[in-house]
Amino acid sequence: MSNFRPVDRETGFLMPPSVEEWLPEKHLARFVVEVIASLDLRAMIGRYRGCGEASYHPTLLLGLLVYGYATGVFSSRKLERATYDSVAFRFVAANQHPDHDTIAAFRRRFLKEIETLFVQVLMLAREMGVLKIGTVALDGTKIHANASRHSALSYEHAGKIEAQLQAEVAELMAKAEAADQADVPDGMSIPDELARREQRLAEIAKARATIEARAKERQAREQAEYDAKMAARAAKAAATGKKPGGRLPAPPVEGPGPADQVNLTDEASRIMPVPGGGFEQCYNAQAAVAAGSLLVVVNDVVQATNDKQQLQPMLDKLGALPAELGEVETLLADTGYFSEVNVEACVAAEVDPLIALGRQPHYPSLAERFAPVPPPPENPTPVEAMAHRLKTPEGKKLYALRKQTPEPVFGIIKSVLGFRQFLLRGRDNVRGEWNLVTMAYNMKRLFALAGAA
Repeated sequence: MSNFRPVDRETGFLMPPSVEEWLPEKHLARFVVEVIASLDLRAMIGRYRGCGEASYHPTLLLGLLVYGYATGVFSSRKLERATYDSVAFRFVAANQHPDHDTIAAFRRRFLKEIETLFVQVLMLAREMGVLKIGTVALDGTKIHANASRHSALSYEHAGKIEAQLQAEVAELMAKAEAADQADVPDGMSIPDELARREQRLAEIAKARATIEARAKERQAREQAEYDAKMAARAAKAAATGKKPGGRLPAPPVEGPGPADQVNLTDEASRIMPVPGGGFEQCYNAQAAVAAGSLLVVVNDVVQATNDKQQLQPMLDKLGALPAELGEVETLLADTGYFSEVNVEACVAAEVDPLIALGRQPHYPSLAERFAPVPPPPENPTPVEAMAHRLKTPEGKKLYALRKQTPEPVFGIIKSVLGFRQFLLRGRDNVRGEWNLVTMAYNMKRLFALAGAA
């Protein structure tokens, strides 16, 4: 005799179902809804006119976005579908179903307001007692742009295509002016062909102008660096009475190089080397992570391939955080951030830098690991003082936190949440999306910390 539970999909509910009963008491969706309900959303609410068809409340749409990014659902179409398919998303959406256009428009419209909410979440973490800003680690990671590297156009190739199109336009104009149209192939419309080539020529002219403007900015930056190096050599020669050794700095080259590129899909993105080899169309996403809690405290997205120029802007962002969050005492960073200027910037900001001076071996010998600490230098420069501190037991212990602080965060965002490519295009939009990603990560991390407390 069979002993199965009955399968009945036709009998109606005796009592109306409540969304409150759909999820366990400790669930990430509940936590996201509670956190968003505690945030100050007046800046968002104030931008609604209050006329026409009733709008979805910002708490609902923001909850969908944050819970989606925290669980690996980023596309507005997938978020709309999840409000039907997923019990957790139904709970967040209060059993309503905003369409994908509404979700996408909300995300684009309120990226700037989400930036202030990021700080409010940090304030909440401070109130919960899980965030302490004392030691922070800075790092960057390459994230794919919403554009293919095959859509990139180099300055040299753009010139070749431009010449080819101009020749084709001249040929088509000659055909149009000819009295005998017998040589026009069947199916060819000369006006349509001309319009296509003129549009393409306009796009190429814009791309070349963008590359030329970038080259001019680069030349101005490199000229300033060149002048500073030459001034330093002249000062050294005047002080020592000897000609400085080493190779003379190369002056900057004027104008764009043949390999300078612009992407026709997202011109703000850049070709960057990626781990494992090769090059992709990417942005360089920066994050400063608090040691201990592994919460992202500030973030940014830049177009530079390397991290050398990113320390000062991130230092400024750390200094702009509310005083209630505490003060940064130590900044950890790998050798990609090292320069004398960056070390001095940390000292000027009253932050102790611990930045590797070069690549460190993965498996140091016993002699290196247990070498006696050298005596501190007399009247050290900021770099010398930092180099000595890195050799002390305290400095080694602190610097050891660098790898286990930002790198797990990037690993979770990329491999657990699955965020490896931006959906939006343009630097400002991408910055806003990275802000949304890191805020969603922080909420998920807060949920884990609250459960462990």
